[in-house]
Order: sequence, then C-alpha cells, then structure tokens
Amino acid sequence: MSQHMNVGMMTSGGLAPCLSSSIAQLVHYWVKALKDGKIASLQFRFYVDGYKGVLTGDSFILPEDTYEACDALNFLGGSPIGNSRVKLTNIKDCIARGFVKEDDTPLEVAAQQLIADKINVLHTIGGDDTNTQAAKLSQYIEEKHGGKVVVIGMPKTIDNDVYPIKQTFGADTAAHQGAIYFENVVSESTANPRMLILHECMGRDSGYLTAATAKAYRERLALQKFVPHFKTTQKSRDIHAIWIPEVSLDIEKEAARLKKIMDEHGNVNVFFGEGTGVEEIVKDMESNGEEVPRDAFGHVALAKINPGTYFSKRLAKLVGAEKTLVQKSGYFSRAAAANAFDRDLIGKCAAEGVESAIKGVSGCMGEDEDKDGTPIRAIEFERVKGGKPFDTKQEWFQTMVTEIGQQ
Repeated sequence: MSQHMNVGMMTSGGLAPCLSSSIAQLVHYWVKALKDGKIASLQFRFYVDGYKGVLTGDSFILPEDTYEACDALNFLGGSPIGNSRVKLTNIKDCIARGFVKEDDTPLEVAAQQLIADKINVLHTIGGDDTNTQAAKLSQYIEEKHGGKVVVIGMPKTIDNDVYPIKQTFGADTAAHQGAIYFENVVSESTANPRMLILHECMGRDSGYLTAATAKAYRERLALQKFVPHFKTTQKSRDIHAIWIPEVSLDIEKEAARLKKIMDEHGNVNVFFGEGTGVEEIVKDMESNGEEVPRDAFGHVALAKINPGTYFSKRLAKLVGAEKTLVQKSGYFSRAAAANAFDRDLIGKCAAEGVESAIKGVSGCMGEDEDKDGTPIRAIEFERVKGGKPFDTKQEWFQTMVTEIGQQ
C-alpha cells in the first residue's frame, strides 16, 4: 500500500567525495518512486551540520520545485548541508558544546526531534560511527517511544575500512585526486639537491587510500614522456617507498635502501598513511607525560600529533637529505566531487536503499562481502563496523611494492 514518506537526510563526519552526490541520487530515486506510484506523497527534510542539526532542530524542507535541480549536486564537492562530528552517546561532549541541556540526554533530544518532524526514513550519509549512531537512535525511538524510523545508511569514508562493505563511497575518487595532487608536488624534487618528499595520505587504521593513491599516481606517471640526458626521469619521479599501518616498518633498514636512491637520483619520494607509526608516537608522548589529543569518539587527533613531522625528522638525517618537504593530500582529495566510478556506485546503492526503505528495512547500503556475489543490500547495522585493514596480499599491491624495490 502506497504511503506518504517524510524523508530526512544528514551528512556527518569528515568530508568525502560522495556527500553531495549521495543527496542527489537519493532525491532522484525517491522522486522516481513517487512517479512510479510506489509511494503516495513525498517530503524531504535536511538536517544542517549532521547530528548537531538533529539535536538543535536546525533543518529545512526542500521545495518540490527544486527536486530536479538536485542532479547538479552530483558534480559538487563537500556537503551542501554541512557536517559535524557528534556522538549521541557522548553526553558530556554534547552538553559541553551546547547541543543539549545539562539534564537532557542526546538520544532523547534527537528522538523527540525526529518524532516532532514526523520522519519516516532517515538517510545518514557518513562513516561507520555515523551509521551505528543512527541505528542506536532508531532502536531508542522504537523501544522508548513505540515509533519507527527506518534508517538507511550511506557508507562514506575515503579510508575504505568498513566491514563488511567491499567499497565505501568516495575512496576511489580520493585516490585519483591524491595522485593528481602529487603529480604537481613531485616537481619540488627538482627545487633542491637531495630532496626528501613525504606524501601523507589519510587513513587512520587502513592503508587502502595510501596504496590506491600510489597505484593511481604510478599509472599517470607511466603515461608521462621524459627526455633523455636530463636530470628529471621517470625513476626520480616514481614512488620509492609506501608505508602503511598494515606493514611493519623498520625505518633504519628502509633508510639504508632509500639512501642509495638518494645518492643515485638526488631525491626520495615516500607515500605514507597518517596512521602509520601512531602507536609508537603515542607511546613516546605518554612516556614524556604529554596529553594525547583525542576527538569526541576517542580517536587520536592525528592532525595534532603530526606523524609527518615525526617521520621527516628521523628519515631526513638517515638518508642525508638537504631539504625535507611534508605534503598532505587529504583535504584536497576528500573535498573533490565524486568521479564516475563513485557516482555509479552511489546510484546503485541509492536505488536499492530507497526500495529497502519503502519495505521498512533498515541497514547500511553497500556491497556485502559476506554474501555470495557481494550483492548491494541494506546490511544489518550490527554487522557494520570500522577498522577493516587493507588487504596487502592483493596482487596489484604486491606487484607495486616489488617494482619500487621495497621487497
């Protein structure tokens, strides 16, 4: 039986090249469902700045005459409704930031807001934290208020580290954008003798983005023509080391190998994931009595402990670098608009997500690795979690590290 659908949407967490496109695709497939007679009527409500908007009641209803124009969001980076990092179960943080009052609980405040807004379906576009929080909120509403809000998560993270999802939105785009970024940065290797360039890629626990960015960059490099007799060559602009959290790092041994490259070519280029060596850095900070900065979810604030500086100081001396440059492609990469690969993946998940919502089935959309054929489906929230490591046994990765002489 067709029904009225009051659809809420929010984006949350860090940026990824998929937030705007996810909104565009969801609007498209909900409008299609309306035209196909699967629902009786439709309204979109967008919560501003993620869970902050849900807690503070900051939202807006999208006028019907704007529905078709939302297709343009497919080609826009960032989030058109804003993000924030808020954990509904972190009561102390929500109170400190002024999102709820002293005697309130964030889950109750959020539940009351969704009930007041008469939301039937909530699309949470974010990483594993965002979607698991939404599942808890949905469960809370059902248990405490006897209501039902279907939650359809859209898995956003450039780290591609969510179980059991094969490919998260935005990861492929971010890798190719990181390659474009380094294609320019690598020219700095010609600016000074014995130059050490460290390219830091995002990835707290997973080396996927670092590895995929390296692969995309080397594919671009293979198409570049070089002229004999000149100093700059394909070898000097290649990647000489790829360091990721999943692979143990003996920096002394690596430095001995890289020093030979420095002596031969006059520069060294290293790609490393921001989560590489974090445990070692944290131990050093704690042993020195320093406070380790963490975010609302308890994650180490990587930007504040600065792994790039830590590595550059150690490696520069070991390879005899005259100048060291640490460059981070993360903000450049994650702010891009979704590429064709990601738009296609987002579209397929949005189409299936709308169907699932109409049936009243909650879950996080994605290619389910635990099912035969990795079908796109609403994956049960209790099975969704972050921290999935990059599979270093994949043939393309093994071939790449062999080609650069790292093993």
